[in-house]
Amino acid sequence: MAIPSSDLPVAPAPEGLPPLEAGDHLTRAEFERRYWATPRVKKAELIEGVVYMPSPVSRPHGRPHLCLGTWLGTYFSQTSGLDAANNATVRFDDLNEPQPDLLLAIEPASGGQSRVDEDDYYAGPPEFVAEVATSSVSYDLHAKLRVYQREGVREYLVWRTRDREVDWFCLHEGNYQPIAVDPSGIVKSTIFPGLWLDRAALLRGDMARVLEVLWQGINSPEHATFVASLQERRG
Repeated sequence: MAIPSSDLPVAPAPEGLPPLEAGDHLTRAEFERRYWATPRVKKAELIEGVVYMPSPVSRPHGRPHLCLGTWLGTYFSQTSGLDAANNATVRFDDLNEPQPDLLLAIEPASGGQSRVDEDDYYAGPPEFVAEVATSSVSYDLHAKLRVYQREGVREYLVWRTRDREVDWFCLHEGNYQPIAVDPSGIVKSTIFPGLWLDRAALLRGDMARVLEVLWQGINSPEHATFVASLQERRG
C-alpha cells in the first residue's frame, strides 16, 4: 500500500482493531482495513497472506532504485502506449497485494493484461516488474517471485545490491527463465523491444553507458515496429 496522504484526515482505528504488524496473516480486505487504520505505517505489502513491512530506505536501496527508474522512465517516455509507475500498489488475489519498486505495463487499450481499478490501484499483472533487493535471500527472490510468476508478470528484474548482481527473468510456460546476455554483454527484453540493458555498466554505476545502450535499443527498427503495433491496437 502507498503512504496515506498527509492532506487527508486519518480516522482513529476502530476499537478492538489490532494495528497492522509485520508477520500478520491476513486476507487482502483485512490487510487494507488495518493499513488505513494504522497511520504510522509508511509501506506494507501482503505476500501469500503474510504482511511485510520494509525497513526505512537506505542509500544502498535508494540509489539503485533511482538508476532503474531513470532507465525504465527513459524507455517509457519514448514508447507511446505504455504505463509505468514507481511504488504503486498492485492487487492480485485475496492474499496478495505487493507494491513493486517499479513497473511497466502495456495500456489496456493497446492489449495490456492489467488495468486500473475503481480505487486507482493496479489490478492484475503488469507486464514488467523491477525490485531492488539486498541479496539472494530476500523475499523478492522467493515468496514474491513465486507470486509474480503465478500471477503472470511476464518479466521480472531483481537488482541484488549486496551480491552485485542483476537477475532478469522472462515467463516461459508458466515458469521464470533467465534472459540470456548477448555476445556484446547486453540483456534485451523479450516483450518490450528496445528495452536494452548493459548490466555490467549498471552494476558499476555508469549510467551514461546504461542510457547510451538503451537509446540504441529505442532507435532500433524493432522498437519502431513495436510502437506502431501498440498504436494500431488502440485503433
